[in-house]
Amino acid sequence: MNLVELNQKVKGNVSKVMVGCDEVVELILTSILVSGHVLLEDVPGLGKTMLARSLSKTIDAEFKRIQFTPDLLPSDLIGINYYNQKKGEFEFKRGPLFSQIVLADEINRATPRTQSSLLEAMAENQITVDGKSYKLEQPFLVIATQNPVESQGTFALPEAQLDRFMMKLSIGYLEKDQEKDIIKKHGNSSPLIQLKSIISCEDIIKARQSYKKVYFSDTVMDYMLEIINETRISTNIILGISPRGSLGMYKCCKAYAGLKGRDYVLPDDVKYLANYILPHRMIVKGQGFTSENTPQKEIEKIMNRVKVPTESFNKKRNE
Repeated sequence: MNLVELNQKVKGNVSKVMVGCDEVVELILTSILVSGHVLLEDVPGLGKTMLARSLSKTIDAEFKRIQFTPDLLPSDLIGINYYNQKKGEFEFKRGPLFSQIVLADEINRATPRTQSSLLEAMAENQITVDGKSYKLEQPFLVIATQNPVESQGTFALPEAQLDRFMMKLSIGYLEKDQEKDIIKKHGNSSPLIQLKSIISCEDIIKARQSYKKVYFSDTVMDYMLEIINETRISTNIILGISPRGSLGMYKCCKAYAGLKGRDYVLPDDVKYLANYILPHRMIVKGQGFTSENTPQKEIEKIMNRVKVPTESFNKKRNE
C-alpha cells in the first residue's frame, strides 16, 4: 500500500464518523508516520475524543483514554510493581500508557509531576519503572488535549514539554452544513460502533519506511532552515525553534509530500507545515497581551520576508 492510498483510506474511514476533519486527520497521520505526537487545543465538545477513537479503530490500534486531573499520579499512567501474595513475588501491572494510541484528555489539569511521566514514553518509546525499561508497541501516538478558554485549576505545559509535541492542531467549529451532517449521523446512534478497521498497524510501520525515500533538496532545506534561524535571531522572539523542531520539520515535510503523492518536497510543504510545527515551540515578547503578539503572527511575518526558492525540486543531485 502506497502513502497516497493509505492517506485516502484513513481519511475516508474516519469521515464516516467525523465531519470536516480531513485536514486534521491528514496532519495526525503525518505525525504518526514520523513517530511524533499531537497536541489538540480546542474548546470542549468538538469531537477530540471521537477523532482519536475513530483513528485507532481505523488502523486497528489499541486505544486508551486518560482523564487528567490534579490528583492523578505518575503510577496511574505507567503502572506499578505490586506484591502478588499467591506467587510470593512482585509483579508489574501495566498502566494505560502501554497502548498504541493514548488520549491524554485535558493534560494541563494534571500536576507537572504527572505531566512529565509522559516524556520518556513520547521521546524514547519506552517506560522505565524501578530501573527496568519496557518497550512500547508500535505505532505509539500520544494525542493530548487542552482547553484554551478555561485556565482555572490548570498547570500550563512548560516549553520543554511543548517541544516534545510534533504538532499543535485545532479542529475548530463546523460550518452550518457540516454540523447538520453530523447531527444526522450521530442523532440516533453513534457511527463509531459500526466503524471497522481498514488497515493494520503493520501498514503504518511499513509506511514509515516509505516516506524516508522522499527527496528533500538542499535548496528547500536551506529555505526551511532560514525560516527557523529567523525565529532565533528575531528581536521580537524570546525563544526560537530548537534543533529538535528542525528535525521534526524535516521528517514531516517528507511524510506529508509522500501522502500527497510526491517523491520530493516543495517549499509549499514547508510553508504549510510551519503553521502547525513551529508556533507552539516559540515564546514571543508580550505574548498573550494583544492579538498581534502571537507565535502564529510571527511565523507569518517571517515567511513573508524569507525569499521562496524557485527551481525544479524533484531533480536529485549527486551527493
